[in-house]
Amino acid sequence: MNNPLIKTLLELRGNPRACVYTEPLWGLSMNLCLPYASVYMIALGLSDVEIGFIATVYMFSQVVFAFLSGPITDKLGRRKTTAAFDFIAWCIPCLIWIKAENFWFFLVAALFNGAMKVPTNSWDCLMVEDAEKSRITRIYSLVIVCGQLSALFAPISSILVSHFTLVKAIRILYINAFVVMTAKLILLFRFSKETQTGLVRIKETQGKSILALLRGYGGVLQIMRKSKGTIFALIISALVGAVGMINTTFWQILVSKKLLVPDPLLPLFPMFRSILSLAFFFTVIPHITKVNLKIPLLLGFAAYLLGQTILVLTPTARVITYGMLGVSLLFDGFGAGILAMLAESLVALQVNAAERARVMAIQHMLIMVLTAPFGWIGGILSGISRDLPFVLTGGLLLTGFLTTLGYYLKNDDTQS
Repeated sequence: MNNPLIKTLLELRGNPRACVYTEPLWGLSMNLCLPYASVYMIALGLSDVEIGFIATVYMFSQVVFAFLSGPITDKLGRRKTTAAFDFIAWCIPCLIWIKAENFWFFLVAALFNGAMKVPTNSWDCLMVEDAEKSRITRIYSLVIVCGQLSALFAPISSILVSHFTLVKAIRILYINAFVVMTAKLILLFRFSKETQTGLVRIKETQGKSILALLRGYGGVLQIMRKSKGTIFALIISALVGAVGMINTTFWQILVSKKLLVPDPLLPLFPMFRSILSLAFFFTVIPHITKVNLKIPLLLGFAAYLLGQTILVLTPTARVITYGMLGVSLLFDGFGAGILAMLAESLVALQVNAAERARVMAIQHMLIMVLTAPFGWIGGILSGISRDLPFVLTGGLLLTGFLTTLGYYLKNDDTQS
């Protein structure tokens, strides 16, 4: 009970509690499908380049919806926006993925799926606007932990794949994802309420069109431009987002097609990584994030870089292969987990509270613009060599390490 994360979890009230307590349902739905997403596309005849192109289209779709997310969130309110666009962004694509037969199904699903940037914005506002600022980092830690809980259910995917064909098993998982995600958005809507800032923004935007609200982005950009912390948070989020997208898209392909790991074993590796992340979040991470975020960021980039390096150096179909994959995931589990949490926390901590929805909308849009090309680039590199996407992630992580070092050398180390 004295563990900082457990204490925070038990003391949550209101919207933070509703958001965090329903978050494990994400792990019971979409996260069961993700280990097989790219392999599912390959099984239906898509090439590496087509998969990379779909990833890039998905990112550009996110750019458009991120741009619109601020005005939509302010006009409809944080609560209604989250419910409506969670259904558009996740439930509708699930129905398409269930019936997918070729490239065009996945392309259409990616366009719908890009709408997830609207509830990403509104959900963040719903969760943190009425929360104590001192608890925001730990609240985001809990969100990451909830997502990692899906690791406990990864064997379900493995069992389905081993008993059915891969395509049939993944279709079953997408049916489950549709049902669970629908339940999640209903429960969150039922147990949350509109935030105080949300009520003010609904009143202020009443009678104004989305286009009129979009014109106000000029002033928002000026607010962001004057904040060094906001620019730093933007760069870190973009780098972490690009690395995450490449890993999500091409990790399974490398492990399955180059390292020749059998399909039924694929979910077990993300499960191992998630269990490691959970262990780190309840032990090491709460202690190293107490003072400021400099050391955790540097450690996160360094660990993730080491994990990606070991992955590239892992030999094909040998006894040592599984051992090196395990070591790689040990460093990935720490690096990816802490960087995902810190990237979200930096954005939330640096944002202008009165203009949170629109500032975060611009930030999400810029992050997507910066990261979108990496899906296509990763696809081209993977077509040349399965290792090359992870050489690219290594370069991005090194850039993140040097950027963090430079930022804190120029600014007071005590700031978060």
